[in-house]
Amino acid sequence: MPRRVVPALVLGILVAALSLPVSLSAQTSYRATVLDSSRAPIAGATVVATPVAGGAAVTAVTDLHGEFELALPAGLFTITIESVGFRLATQRVHASHPGDGPREFVLQVAGFQETVNVNAPKGYGVPAISSATRTSTPLRDVPQSVTVITPELMRDQQMTSMADVVRYVPGIAAHQGENNRDDVVIRGNRSSADFFLNGIRDDVQYYRDLYNLDRVEALKGPNALVFGRGNGGGAINRVVKEAVFMPVRAFSLQAGGHDNLRFSGDLDQPLGRSVAFRANAMLEDSGSFRDGVSLERGAFNPTLTVMATNRTKLTFGYEHLRDERVADRGITSFQGRPADVAIHTFYGNQRDSHVDAHVNIGTINVEHRVGRAILRNRTLIGDYDRFYQNYVPGAASADQSLVTLTAYNNATQRTNLFNQTDVIVAGSTGRLRHTALFGADFGRQQTDNFRNTGFFNNVSTSVLAPFDHPAISTPVTFRQSATDADNHLQANVAGAFAQDQIDLSRYVQLIGGVRFDRFDLTYHNNRTGETLSRADDLVSPRAGVVFKPVAPVSIYGSYSVSYLPSSGDQFASLTTVTEQVKPERFNNYEVGVKYDTPAGLSLTTALYRLDRTNTRSTDPNDPTRIVQTGSQRTSGFELGLNGKVRPAWQIAGGYAYQNAEVTSATTAARAGAQAGQVPHHTLSLWNNYQFHPRVSGALGLVYRSDMFAAVDNTVTLPGYARADAALFVRMSENLRLQANVENLTDTRYYTNADSNTNISPGFPRTLRVGLTAGF
Repeated sequence: MPRRVVPALVLGILVAALSLPVSLSAQTSYRATVLDSSRAPIAGATVVATPVAGGAAVTAVTDLHGEFELALPAGLFTITIESVGFRLATQRVHASHPGDGPREFVLQVAGFQETVNVNAPKGYGVPAISSATRTSTPLRDVPQSVTVITPELMRDQQMTSMADVVRYVPGIAAHQGENNRDDVVIRGNRSSADFFLNGIRDDVQYYRDLYNLDRVEALKGPNALVFGRGNGGGAINRVVKEAVFMPVRAFSLQAGGHDNLRFSGDLDQPLGRSVAFRANAMLEDSGSFRDGVSLERGAFNPTLTVMATNRTKLTFGYEHLRDERVADRGITSFQGRPADVAIHTFYGNQRDSHVDAHVNIGTINVEHRVGRAILRNRTLIGDYDRFYQNYVPGAASADQSLVTLTAYNNATQRTNLFNQTDVIVAGSTGRLRHTALFGADFGRQQTDNFRNTGFFNNVSTSVLAPFDHPAISTPVTFRQSATDADNHLQANVAGAFAQDQIDLSRYVQLIGGVRFDRFDLTYHNNRTGETLSRADDLVSPRAGVVFKPVAPVSIYGSYSVSYLPSSGDQFASLTTVTEQVKPERFNNYEVGVKYDTPAGLSLTTALYRLDRTNTRSTDPNDPTRIVQTGSQRTSGFELGLNGKVRPAWQIAGGYAYQNAEVTSATTAARAGAQAGQVPHHTLSLWNNYQFHPRVSGALGLVYRSDMFAAVDNTVTLPGYARADAALFVRMSENLRLQANVENLTDTRYYTNADSNTNISPGFPRTLRVGLTAGF
């Protein structure tokens, strides 16, 4: 796709969104409060205004004061309010007469058997989240770029991995991660650790699945106040389905090209008046277009919800995940481009390459409401056992006849224990309304790492293979070399934070806060007996302002800071050099506009600058010394579109421009180098149109411009444009059949890389069929 097409596409999307038939001046701002019978505010209640004469509904979510605001055109509406633990409330109001109708809605406590499952309106849009601020906040009032992937979008695209999720998230790309783990590049900063589960750190290197998720939240820009250390470019938070007091029976079966076969199920059952049980499960056995590559995985996730009282809820969860697959490092390069070999070409020995991950995670969440205050405590205990053994493509010979192969294996065992406590208080001082947050969290992580190098014929650490047919069967012995890891690490973390969201008026909101972290790492080298340690005290501020000229529009500005300790995001090792190195710092400056149309489309824009400093560099006067003068800057623009353009037309995706540049030389790159795996332009747009009450179709476009495989800028991954399509047929109220075609035009492209010689080809044209049943 020519470069000049990209600005035209972006302009077309923006014009289409802004030209929607919306007249802000003709709308009435309807504001009200939702209370319980004791007149305490109910936060997080879903409010839906449906035109009596027909048309698109308008939605909102109550804040910590129980208040909501709807921008409604003139006419008669039915207001429906739902909240877990309360009976449904409905009331008709005349939007053309703002003085008419109730200004308070009082919800009555429901019998536990009457409690309903409350979710955001079905579709690609989400009105509010709590992960960005730890308080229930309308998405348009969060002074930060956020993209939410809903279960409807996951189902429509038959997503199964985090790489599938980020494909339609502006500003985030999937890194190859040596094809043995989830790995992302967010605003030019790579991480395999900035993953969270219900807001709690889930930082081990493994492949996560989507079978049990209510949604995935991608928060861009540093946000250490909420998540703690790391989060240099942002964070990805998975929100797990909980047991609710409404029976659910849902099953799905997926089959398709390259021996793809997958089954998942979701069962929810109330157990009496105050207890509900839910179980999600998944099994998959799939092949690949890559020679000899396959995967087998299965997972089981039961949850139990106990309503101790109408103000106290306890949720217990456990997940077991087993993921076993062939380790595949992709193809090599030649003369600055991916090697011109068949995309199915495998390097090494498939039968001797494998990745195994066994994950067990237990969680306990307690939430209690006292008047205008919410007390929340969350505990996560995780046990992770991970091993991979792989063959690594190296450089090709100058005559393009041979390629170098190496091999190694690596085992990691980690135990995580985290506890978070939040206290949220809504109140007022004079005419100012406050939502104050106070909290503390503690963590303990113990990790054992052990690595072996592969010796071919028990002699050499490398071997030459034919360039065109690099699959080999040469005997390999795996044993430790002089530098292979054999260590034990213990990280102790403690943090405390405070935040206040202030409504200065109905037009201006402020958010400000600060977090203090103590990160203490001890490293023991089992090979030498050496013990090293480092402790860091980290102070991370956050500030933002939101201006709301009218209810559906927010204009924001924000500043945030995060830190990455010298041991890196996986703190895999510590040396006498890095023991003395202070943390890297990330500063994010961002402004943006968010607009929710009455039809249900959310349009967001963000303009940002993200500076990474304290990066290691070689002392120009003494090559044996390390100094922290290196730096990187990412500047960019993001445009996101999610939700309904019309009642029958939903879209998801957006555009991102990024320029990630090394501004001061580091140990890895010269000044002026472009960060690896960061294209200047990315565009993704998924359209789903309802042609008939039982039939809908979808068309998606994914575009990426050229990017470098690594920060040395010597190998380029060519840009590409790929089209996807889908057809959905609702055979009955509870049965849906869908067919998805990925890479409709069978374009040859390369998705990402781990280095200049580890490059992943993209899928060829592939058909997958899915059957979903619910009752």
